[in-house]
Amino acid sequence: MKFVDNVKADVTADIVYMMCPMHLLKLDEMMKKIEKGQILEIMTDYDGALEDIPQWCEKTGNEFIGIHEDEDYFKFYVRKLV
Repeated sequence: MKFVDNVKADVTADIVYMMCPMHLLKLDEMMKKIEKGQILEIMTDYDGALEDIPQWCEKTGNEFIGIHEDEDYFKFYVRKLV
């Protein structure tokens, strides 16, 4: 797992307390709204996202930048490439 600090996101989606599969549905929805090269920050407390989001990036051709772990949730950073 790639942990990062101080990544500046262009757009943030807060889905803390939302159940699976919202992390992937929201990720897909938000990626359609941003421009190539922009970074999306997804905030979630769902630990299944630790595997799901990097796999989604690999499958879709987008860049998984990394994760920042806060006390109660994770922040995932994804750069739109396609």
